[in-house]
Amino acid sequence: MNTIVIAVLAFLVAIALLITIHEAGHFWVARRLGVRVLRFSIGFGSPLWARTGRDGTEYRLAAIPLGGYVKMLDEREGPVPEAERHRAFNRQSLKVRSAIVLAGPLANFLFAVVAYWLILMLGVTGARPLVGEITPGSPADNAGLRHGDLIVAVNGRDTPTWQQAGLSLVDSALGSRSARLQLEDDQGARRLAELDMSAAGRLESPGDLLSDLGLEPLQPSLPAVLAEPLPEGPAREAGLLPGDRVVALDDETVGDWGELVERVRARPGQQVQLEIERDGIRQSLTLRLAVREDQTGEYGFLGASPVIPEGLFEKFYVTHRVGWLAAIPGGVERTVEMTGLTLRMLGRMVMGDVSLKNISGPINIAHFAGQTASIGLVPFLAFLAIVSISLGIINLLPVPILDGGHLLYFLIEAIKGSPVSERAELVGQQIGILMLIGLMTLAFYNDLVRLLG
Repeated sequence: MNTIVIAVLAFLVAIALLITIHEAGHFWVARRLGVRVLRFSIGFGSPLWARTGRDGTEYRLAAIPLGGYVKMLDEREGPVPEAERHRAFNRQSLKVRSAIVLAGPLANFLFAVVAYWLILMLGVTGARPLVGEITPGSPADNAGLRHGDLIVAVNGRDTPTWQQAGLSLVDSALGSRSARLQLEDDQGARRLAELDMSAAGRLESPGDLLSDLGLEPLQPSLPAVLAEPLPEGPAREAGLLPGDRVVALDDETVGDWGELVERVRARPGQQVQLEIERDGIRQSLTLRLAVREDQTGEYGFLGASPVIPEGLFEKFYVTHRVGWLAAIPGGVERTVEMTGLTLRMLGRMVMGDVSLKNISGPINIAHFAGQTASIGLVPFLAFLAIVSISLGIINLLPVPILDGGHLLYFLIEAIKGSPVSERAELVGQQIGILMLIGLMTLAFYNDLVRLLG
């Protein structure tokens, strides 16, 4: 239940923040260019809170938190006093109207730059891109990748963590037939490898890419040795002590900590028999596992953590951090990189080369919001940055009722020398609403499939 609450709260915070930033872009530019703003609303529907400022603008927080809007003075929506007509949106030049509409998506991209700037200064800790098991005959095997190799760079771009390496590989799968990898073996010797990306297929989900290429990240193998048991957990209640090694569970040998976790999670609330080794002497004890719950359902809980061997963190994890000045171009570069990757993903979806299963809706977004918020500030900032970029891109699509649809109307107006007719705008709005309903239906369907699957 706590997981669900955190997910909902994180989702509401993320959506409210990103919508506010988007609408603030419209609001700020409209005010700067002399257009009167009547209402600044976060959310749709009945107002939960409203206040009118000194300038006459109503600031509103509404009940449905899935969008927002800036309502400007406009003769097409009602009578405008003669003295105020010069401040009406429809009376402005094409350049002014285009700047106001474009300001919302640009604000989303600017937020992503700031978020990545903060991330680079705070430091990103991630798993080093060490290669684990290689599938015989796979593209990774044919390229000469070996167990224990470190992926230093992909197509000339440094990859300090698996996150960067994964994004670079996805980018290669979308844009070319191969990826040029710089590898380093466990002796420090470097070499180049050409990885065939044609096996990437339709990218049913980004997580499938490494499997398609025939490689797995190298996972640290921890011995099944207990550190201090958690208070009020089954391990403490059963008398387990720091340094105890679990050698078997229900007469099945336990090889490492990963095996122990897997078997414990599969037995929520069950009574189990542990065989442990303490000071070189084996003994058996019986305990009942606790029950915990997350988004995947109930799982067994022992209430103990493993002993971390000295030097393990340094071998498998790295923290990438730069100074505040160097982080500025880094933030811009990361935003451009993620924008390009998202655009290529959308383009390949339209062509049918990338599965529509990659489209996510509010349920999946809330899930990731909760996960990243639970981990820490940096992962949550990274989540906000990519969602902000996605919002900016979606709003620029040439779909009526979106910002991109208005820009398309302005382009037609510039070409033909007169505004698009009200009839054409009405038909366009109806088409745009149907398109958005279809997109949201697909996104909700994908969310439910993931949730139930």
